[in-house]
Amino acid sequence: MKKIVFIFITLVSFLYASKPEISVSIAPQKYFLEKIAKDKFDINVMVKAGSSPHTYEPKTSQMKSLSNSKIYFYTGIEFEKAWLDKFKKSAPNTIFVDNSAGIQRIAMEEHSHEEESKATTHKDEKHNEHEDEHNHEGLDPHVWLDPVLVKIQAKNIYEALVSIDELNKEFYTKNYEEFLKELDSLDAKIEEILKPYEHKAFMVFHPSWGYFAKRYDLEQISIEVQGKEPKPNELVELVKDAKKHNIKIIFVSPQFSQKSAKTIAQNIGGNVVAIDSLGENWEIDLLKAANEIANSYK
Repeated sequence: MKKIVFIFITLVSFLYASKPEISVSIAPQKYFLEKIAKDKFDINVMVKAGSSPHTYEPKTSQMKSLSNSKIYFYTGIEFEKAWLDKFKKSAPNTIFVDNSAGIQRIAMEEHSHEEESKATTHKDEKHNEHEDEHNHEGLDPHVWLDPVLVKIQAKNIYEALVSIDELNKEFYTKNYEEFLKELDSLDAKIEEILKPYEHKAFMVFHPSWGYFAKRYDLEQISIEVQGKEPKPNELVELVKDAKKHNIKIIFVSPQFSQKSAKTIAQNIGGNVVAIDSLGENWEIDLLKAANEIANSYK
């Protein structure tokens, strides 16, 4: 009996170990991939939830998983600018797929904390500069925070999976179509939550919610200035701006400091809410963001 159990355990271990791998840049992509591929692949996430793509460096074990991966889905986030070419050289047999292909990027929002007229002029100038650029420099990579744009990402994932596993096309198609319905449902839920608060503002430390704000007619106001903590005089302007817009909520991510957010919240009688824009609980986090914004105006 013990021998049979041992053989069974060995067989299961072998089957699990032999499961093919796919690599992704961030945890939300893992969520999308699992919706379509289910458990057919082991998924190697390069930037784990809670880590910062601004300072990330891959571990040896991650590089090994990447080199063993059938596909690597990248999405244009910060660390890829430094690492993507190195990844391609170290994983010559891996197919590299731009998960955000087909999505029109918007400029990364940067609040100037100046007088309104100056800020508007500055924003227009920056916008024109971004339009003239032909690379992703200065463009917002956080496309996964808009469920409508995720439908494009899902299509890219689906087509890539079929390209390497044609025999299971029917399986992927069924899951892909079901995921599209889920995305439509999520979009409708968020729109219903936020519809009464169109053109309202919310504050974040890092301006990662630009696509979400654009989709649901909101205004995102960022705290950081050129990727840095605001200076005391800039904090004063931020407090004024928050009061002007009647903001009572500030989003922070675990990758960034909460010091400035807490200072502003104390001065406006608002709340600091932790939401990870790179978290694996993607749908839950988007609904949480919508509900927190709505509740802050009730």
